[in-house]
This record gives sequence, structure tokens and C-alpha cells, in this order.
Amino acid sequence: MKPEIPGQTLRFLRRGQTVAVGNVAPDRTLLELLRDDLHLSATKEGCGEGDCGACTVVLGEVVDGKLQYKAINSCIRLAHSVDGMAVFTAEDIAAPSGELHPSQEAMVRCHGSQCGFCTPGFVMSLFGLYQNTSGGQGVTREQAQVDLSGNLCRCTGYRPILDAAQQMGALPLPAGCAVDEAATVAALKALKPKADADAPYLRPRSLNALLQARAAHPQAQVVAGTTDVGLWVTKQHKRFAQVLDVTAARELQRVETYPQHIAIGAAVTLTDAFAALVKERPQLQTFGQRFAGLPVRNSGTLGGNVANGSPIGDSMPLLIALGASVVLMRWKKTKAGGGIAHRELRLEDLYTGYRTNVMRPDELLCWIKVPRPNGHALEKIYKISKRFDDDISAVCLAIQMTVKAGVVQQVSIGAGGVAATPARARRTEAALLGQPWNADTVMAGAAALRAEFQPISDMRASAAYRQTVLGNLLQRYWLESQGLQGINLDSLKTVEALT
Repeated sequence: MKPEIPGQTLRFLRRGQTVAVGNVAPDRTLLELLRDDLHLSATKEGCGEGDCGACTVVLGEVVDGKLQYKAINSCIRLAHSVDGMAVFTAEDIAAPSGELHPSQEAMVRCHGSQCGFCTPGFVMSLFGLYQNTSGGQGVTREQAQVDLSGNLCRCTGYRPILDAAQQMGALPLPAGCAVDEAATVAALKALKPKADADAPYLRPRSLNALLQARAAHPQAQVVAGTTDVGLWVTKQHKRFAQVLDVTAARELQRVETYPQHIAIGAAVTLTDAFAALVKERPQLQTFGQRFAGLPVRNSGTLGGNVANGSPIGDSMPLLIALGASVVLMRWKKTKAGGGIAHRELRLEDLYTGYRTNVMRPDELLCWIKVPRPNGHALEKIYKISKRFDDDISAVCLAIQMTVKAGVVQQVSIGAGGVAATPARARRTEAALLGQPWNADTVMAGAAALRAEFQPISDMRASAAYRQTVLGNLLQRYWLESQGLQGINLDSLKTVEALT
């Protein structure tokens, strides 16, 4: 039994009606709330770590006056993070008469379910896709594969499930299945979360309030999507008496564009952050889609990924290579009452060791500044993992290089999975800078890169494998810079139909 921790009331919409649950502990997961408190047992627990998708539900939020739908993993999402949102489960989308929603009916017709354990999660990912594509219209196999990337099935294989994704748009929507979006938006606007400066779960709605809460509660566990902290709860059985959630701060939910850089707020989801990066760097699209699965990207934030500082976090090698910096902020008391103090540093200088950093107890990572592309550098990132989708890297390597007149004029390299922290390969950069960009330089650079890090052996790869792959990836970058593209998985396309 978990020890008792004081809780607070949580309110959200379900089937258009307000649900209020009292005394919900700050570290209680949404899956626990749905299954144990509300007895909604269709939402399953498979892995408890956001990997299999059996627990998938869809959240509805008002964004720019419209309802936005996002499939998320309820097993690692803290319950209070959905306060003031609409929650859709597998038990909510069929008509009151029992007629199935097209996302459910398509699974039946296409024989997409056998044992059925994963089916509710697949159905909810399909429901999110249905709502976000005007009733499932024009869904391609590639799009379906991306939207289902966070769901695993061990029975049927994926062909019939992908068939269901493509066919649900052609099925009729029974009366009673349609979401009344206008009524839902109005109800969500009326369901304003109550502010309490000393509550167990703090979710301030402005940057000033957030920083003041951090100053007042430096012992609170900070979360920004909980895709990693959720694992501490489900796998390590950690307890948190107080949680500080950054994701409701209005100022940090934005991506701002400036002449020299874009600034990504710490509350911006990975989905939206990668969309902003891909808008300026289209070559990052496949990498962005390979970052975990869609439900994880819909919950997790770029700020949380960077602040967490995992050595196998995929975003940091990329950001290091692009020359990104972070803005740390805190509330500073003054005679006039107080204000925001901030400092900026290069991302690679944030970390001091394994999951440790230079932030003060009252500081928060609030912005990530990414330089805009200059049009001359060749930027590539490589992720090596056992699965193509929904997997953690064994090695991640990002390279930005500018070559002029055949000579390396600028280079920055970020690496993940090879040290205690995400790291910049400074010695390798020094070996390449100013050298002719040819096969001999690449061989010397590959040797320097292999020697620069002393990775460990673990369940994902051996140390020797990681060192070998590091050098090979630099050689791959060289080959691609010479025009060879067939070795890149980006060149592979999903077959639309089997014949």
C-alpha cells in the first residue's frame, strides 16, 4: 500500500459532464484514477512506462477557441495534469444506443483485434486521428503509421489495423457519437481551475506565478509532461508530497520567432516543438517522428526533456549541434516587491553529471533558443535503436557542418548515449575544423570521435558497438554530403497496399 499523501479535488469533462474526484494525491496517475476510482476498466495497463499504448486516452483542450485532441499515455500522466480538460476513454466514444464509433467499427470490420488487450489503446489513437482529420478523411498509410507509433500489438500484426485507420473515414458516424465541440469548448471555459498557492499539486497559469511558486516550494518535484517522472512513480515507486507543473504557464506555451533564432517555451509539447523545428529544417521530420511514439510526444515537452538531462534523451544532441542555448529564470525579491532574474547558457554547459545540472533550487528552465538555419550548413541527425519506431537510442549523433572551397569552416557535433550526459564532441570538432573535407579527414575524424567518449555497455548496446557506430555515422555523414542517399532510411516509403 502507498503511504497516504494529502490530495486535492480534480475536475475534468467526460461525455460533456463535469467529473469531480476529491482527495486525489499529487503523484496519482491518470490511469489509476480511471481504473481504480472511476472503474473505467477498458483503459488497460500494459507496460506502465508509456511504451505499449494499451492505456491510451485522448485529451481535449481549447486552443485558440477550438477543441484540440491529443492521444496520450494515461499510465505515466499524472492525474492532476488533466484538470480543466476533456478526457475521452474507450468507454466514451460509442453511441448511447451501443452503435460503435467508426474507429471501433473499422477495427471490427478489418479484423484488427485478437486477444483484445491492446485494442482499446489502438481505438483511442484512431479516435484522435479521426477527430484531427475531419472524420478520418484522406488518411494515408504513412500518417496512420505515425499516429499509431505509440501502440504495440503482439497478435495480429499491423496490416489490418492500418487498414482500419484508412477505412474508418468511409464509415457512417452514428447519432450520439459526434462530439459537440461548441458545447465542450463552452464547458471547458467555464471549468476554470482553482488557484491555491500551497496545494499539493501546483499548476500556475502565468510565468510570474510559476516562478514565485518555485521560490516558495523549492522541494516540490517539477514536471513538464511527466513522461519520465511518471516512470519514477510507476517503476521506482517514488512518492511526491508536492508537485509543480510548468505546463499551464501561458507564456511558456508559445514558440516565438525572431530574426536570428526561435524560442521554444518549456511548456511546448514535443509534438509542437518538433513541428516548429521541422518548419525551418524539413530534413528533421523523420527524426521528430522517431522520438518515442506520438502519445509520448503529445505529453512530453522539449523543456522537460532538456531539463531532465538523460544521456539517452534524443533532443539534446540535436540542439547541441544546432548551437541552442537555454534560459534559466527565477523569482528575485526586490524592495519594490520582486521580479524575474534570468541567465542564458549554451545547452551543453547546463549539465554537470548524470541527471545533474547547474540550476539553483529556485530556478526553472523556461526557454530553449535555437538559431535559425543559415542556408550553408549541412545538418544531419542519426538515431540508432533496435526498433525504428517508439524506441530509445543506443547512440544518437547530430552534426552541423559548413564547408567552403572544400575546407571545413564550421562544425558542431552533439552526441547521446555515449557519456553520463548529452555531450558536445569538442575534440572531434577540433580535428575536423580547417581541414579539407575529404576521405582522409573523415577517417581521422572518425578515429577521434571513437576515442573521445568511453560509453558503457547496457541492455541497448555494448560499449564497443557504440564506439564503432560513432565513427561509422561520421562516415555516413560524409557519404551523404557527397550525394549518396540510398543508405538513409528517410528514402524508404510505406507501401500503401499489399498486392
